[in-house]
Amino acid sequence: MKPGDNLPFDRMHTEVYTSYMTISSKELEALRFIKNRIFYHGVSPSVREVAKALKYRSPRSAALILAKLHALGIIGRKQDGSLKLLKEYDPHRSSAYTVNIPLVGSAPCGAPLLAEENIEGFLPISTDLVKPGSKYFLLRAVGDSMNQAGIADGDIVLVRRQETADNGDRVVALVDDEATIKEFHRAGDAVMLKPRSKNKKHRPMILSKNFRVQGVVVAAVKGGG
Repeated sequence: MKPGDNLPFDRMHTEVYTSYMTISSKELEALRFIKNRIFYHGVSPSVREVAKALKYRSPRSAALILAKLHALGIIGRKQDGSLKLLKEYDPHRSSAYTVNIPLVGSAPCGAPLLAEENIEGFLPISTDLVKPGSKYFLLRAVGDSMNQAGIADGDIVLVRRQETADNGDRVVALVDDEATIKEFHRAGDAVMLKPRSKNKKHRPMILSKNFRVQGVVVAAVKGGG
């Protein structure tokens, strides 16, 4: 790690502007850069990468911006030191009709899918998609096993948390503690998790145990950024 890549926020607090009611255009640009890197690429940028994106010569200028965003409670750091988003900020968007939903990164084997260390940030989702009484999470799709079911590599899927599913539902399931997105089919005591892909290398999984349904896919947001 190079100097300036991971300056501690508490060292910077005394140098941050005391007016926290709004954020500047540069701070908003930094926030959008961080958000795009996390949500669409699954990678948290370093201080130096933020500085480069903002066309700053010194990482210290970017570190000051990150310190202010941290003081506002907009960003924080995970246990490994990488950045995460704690809440949404957009001065041009009303939050009256959205709900912040956690984005889950790639979950390590054996860890709960929604464990705090797996949450990369929160994304505002329209209340047209999320309904009262249900819980939701977002998951980044990896691979092309569902590209004929409206889910491409890099898409972010909105998932309603539930442990059961109907035939034909697109589900997020844990198979041997690893998350996968497939089409659900039940036949007697067995379950088939079926890919929907143009790539013929993907084969159905027929399971009777060592799997758990985590939720049903409600919608997919096309990857980009």
